[in-house]
Amino acid sequence: MIGGILTAMVTPFADDGGLDEERAVRLIHHLLDNGSDGLVLTGSTGEAATMTDEEMFRLWELGVAEAADAIVIAGTGTNDTRHSVELTERATEAGVDAVLVVTPYYVRPNRRGIVAHYEAVAAATDRPVVVYNIPSRTATDMPNDLLAELGQIENVAAVKQARYEDMAPIDGIDLLAGNDDILAKTMDIGGTGGILVASHLVGREMRRIVDEPDRRHEIEDGLRDLYEALTVTTNPIPVKAALNMVGVQVGGLRLPLVEATDEEKAVVREALERHELLAAV
Repeated sequence: MIGGILTAMVTPFADDGGLDEERAVRLIHHLLDNGSDGLVLTGSTGEAATMTDEEMFRLWELGVAEAADAIVIAGTGTNDTRHSVELTERATEAGVDAVLVVTPYYVRPNRRGIVAHYEAVAAATDRPVVVYNIPSRTATDMPNDLLAELGQIENVAAVKQARYEDMAPIDGIDLLAGNDDILAKTMDIGGTGGILVASHLVGREMRRIVDEPDRRHEIEDGLRDLYEALTVTTNPIPVKAALNMVGVQVGGLRLPLVEATDEEKAVVREALERHELLAAV
């Protein structure tokens, strides 16, 4: 089973814009010490689109070396099947536990192309493949019957579901929440956990959504204002701002992402204050 609180980790950058390995190691340990059952490295929250293959490979190595028994999932999906296969092979060599593969974005392949893409990627590894359905970023929504078809491919083990409509269990694969604010709903319908962003800050509370079914909606309702603050502008701009505010230094962003405005930072800071997350700073 792939599940629990899996944090889609931001990628820390140094002042010169390079991968900050020291900060990455500290962040890995911080997350695993504060509610995360595992990490997704080089996903969209990790700004993978701006990283070189060598940077991604190095971050996977660090994750595997530092995460001990926690699950490490590598984001290896691109809009080019050949490149996705190469990244999946390298992630497997690095020793990750699974790979996260987004629907090919921009090119908008048809159904047969999507199936062929996942067949090729799954054949490149012996590790579980997590399919990532996020129509808002890919312009392609995979219906549940297509997800069930993908679940028949050997190694395809789970789906990260990041749409709100027609949420349903998928035969043969684990269902993971792809957005923070649908974790409770996902768990209610038989999901196994989520790949999440707010868990950078409130991982222990989100862990309770998984562990305490009778209170999960109450807990989630208490976090909604923070979830909303972390969507004040494009992810991962707000969560990086929040982490820097609470003293977990992760540096800046790479273009075309830019730093949060003063107004956006104020929204984030107010939410952090309400949740007493700035007390230690």
